Amino acid sequence: MFFRMLTGALLRQRGRMAMIALTMALGASICTAMLNVMFDVGDKVNQELKSYGANLAVVPRGASFLGDLYGEAGDAGGGGGADKYLAESELPKMKTIFWAFNIVDFAPYLESNALIKGGGKTVQAPVLGTWFDKKFDAPTGESVQTGMGRMKSWWDVKGAWAEDGSPCCEASGMIGANLASKLGVGPGDKVSVSDKGEDKVTIAGVFHSGGAEDDSLFVPLWLAQRISDRQGLVSRVEVSALTTPENDLARRAARDPNSLSRHEWDTWYCTAYISSIAYQIEEVISNARAKPVLQVAESEGAILQKTQLLMILLTALSLSCASLAISNLVTASVMERSAEIGLIKAVGASSFEVSALIITETMITALLGGAFGYFAGLGFAQLIGHTVFGSAIEVRLLVIPLVTLLTVTVALAGSLPAIRLLLSLRPAEVLHGR
Repeated sequence: MFFRMLTGALLRQRGRMAMIALTMALGASICTAMLNVMFDVGDKVNQELKSYGANLAVVPRGASFLGDLYGEAGDAGGGGGADKYLAESELPKMKTIFWAFNIVDFAPYLESNALIKGGGKTVQAPVLGTWFDKKFDAPTGESVQTGMGRMKSWWDVKGAWAEDGSPCCEASGMIGANLASKLGVGPGDKVSVSDKGEDKVTIAGVFHSGGAEDDSLFVPLWLAQRISDRQGLVSRVEVSALTTPENDLARRAARDPNSLSRHEWDTWYCTAYISSIAYQIEEVISNARAKPVLQVAESEGAILQKTQLLMILLTALSLSCASLAISNLVTASVMERSAEIGLIKAVGASSFEVSALIITETMITALLGGAFGYFAGLGFAQLIGHTVFGSAIEVRLLVIPLVTLLTVTVALAGSLPAIRLLLSLRPAEVLHGR
């Protein structure tokens, strides 16, 4: 009997049930889209921010961290012990750490001051050797392609990016806009660089970064090592890594990893905090000190948290609106069917049984609408991904039970005012038209 009454009620109220299903579909579609984007937005935001600079700096323990980071090393262009340099041969080991796949790009640098001749002028300026676009096989067997060209893609370049080349060929380089203006050179021109040796460099491109780099000349790393007689050495490494926003555990670990309990240490080490990635880099590279570039790292965390909060607020708002709409529709349905409900009560049905009938009607309709809204939401998520991030949003299976649970919750919440009205109905009064 219950199922006959349920089927009859659904068929008689096709229009109203369709409105409830549509309302739930709209809420579920927004919920699905926001949750999928929220779970995937961390990697998307990190990938976007990676194009604006490194969030980790790796320098020798024997060198001044601030000096190497900002190009103010006291021995630039002069001598220095091996403890003030890192071995280029050890850099691929960064792709062997626990969070190797989170290291998106990295680029080494060897800095010195040298005489640069070009355009009939001679100036002394910083010369930095680097990998422009280096491809190598990591110790894990993975083929890796990385370099400055991938990390500084936001630079305004006139001409082309230089190539790494090899010592058997003439080198190409990149010159900062300010230095190019002083020398009067541009793409295609040649300059000579002399420190402890002298070589010709063909300018592939002139770049504008808006920073101190605009007064520098970038050349292949092998050339900088040969000119300064520092074969196989680098002075620092910039690293772009995908990270998880810092919390209290990460901040305590950054101050002193030994202060953590075993459980806390395992949690920190196996989470992609920037401090844990830095710690793991120090484990695999000799004489290395890895430190976060705080401005970049903190900005990433703040932007990510605010973006995820926005997604949560939009989800909550859409479900609240859906709940209010369902409440109005179900309440109107109960008022229209007050005589029918009074008759059902009069022939012996309890308030619980009548309430179960109304809730079941609403739940079936909401779940059908929620199922349709889920698949529509997947489409909205992909539209957001391609429009905002230029790539697809990964579909998360975790969203299915979450959307189902939220759909049931919204349907129940929307039914409560109608149930209160239903419980207040008295068969004698309703059947007499009062």
